[in-house]
Amino acid sequence: MIDDAVPDLSIITVSWNVRDLLRACLASIKDSPLSYSLEVFVVDNASSDGSADMVAREFPGVHMLRNSANAGFTRGNNQALALSRGRYVLFLNPDTRVEGDALAAMVAYMDAHPAVGALGPQLRYGDGSLQSSRRRFPTFGTALFESTPLAWHWPGNPWAARYHMTDTPDDQTQPVDWVVGAALLVRRAVVEQIGGFDEGYFMYSEELDWCRRAGQAGWGAVYLPAARVIHYEGKSSEQAVAARHIRFQTSKLRYFRKYHGAGTAGLLRGFLLASFAGEWLFEGVKWLLGSKRPLRQQRLSAYSQLLRTGLRNAT
Repeated sequence: MIDDAVPDLSIITVSWNVRDLLRACLASIKDSPLSYSLEVFVVDNASSDGSADMVAREFPGVHMLRNSANAGFTRGNNQALALSRGRYVLFLNPDTRVEGDALAAMVAYMDAHPAVGALGPQLRYGDGSLQSSRRRFPTFGTALFESTPLAWHWPGNPWAARYHMTDTPDDQTQPVDWVVGAALLVRRAVVEQIGGFDEGYFMYSEELDWCRRAGQAGWGAVYLPAARVIHYEGKSSEQAVAARHIRFQTSKLRYFRKYHGAGTAGLLRGFLLASFAGEWLFEGVKWLLGSKRPLRQQRLSAYSQLLRTGLRNAT
């Protein structure tokens, strides 16, 4: 039963087949020093690894929502968002671990800066190394040179560097356009003004879209490195490699159609299909030469599935 008192913080985690990571995530929340009241929601997207039962058994204070099918990341978050009541809402991936007083630091910063609508902590990989999590809004050049086959062969390109804000210090609090949604704290007042995530994105780009809408409504976004969260990136999506590529690229296309028009999205779609076709040929040559054939076969299969979709789901 949910207490009548309005909590300061609502934490929402959408999970799919990452039981052990989810357990560690919830334990880190439980162990966090926090002078604020909170409620925690877990939305299980039809996991087959016993995640939902584990939460019910080991974390009885967590509000558990069980979906009979994978409803997607955005819809799952919105399900819990509709039930949550906190002054702030933290969308937190299940493959994360909250460090120290990160929760308290984030809430305190938002309390002290009422014009800030969204905040992201510093993310770090499991080995402790820095994980890029602050962003500028993407340009068309960004779309061509970030997380595409072209970018894989030119990782240090200037478009991706600008997008990832490599020209700003990673250890300083700073305004940003948006922050990576693995740990995204938002103000309830902003949710009430602009709504939750756009469910047209199954997953990926939903936090970019939300922060852009918040910015258009006059709210700021901030990167707060004093708060740290460990992020074991991609542990759910790596279970379905082809689907990950397809959903990432169709979400990118949806974003560009929504904010830059159908013509720009059409050009981008043509580029993406051509680049993945080229990458398929590149991997095929490597396979013929006998180079790491299991890996090449996996990639050939993933790229073939993407090409067959025509990336036409970006509505």
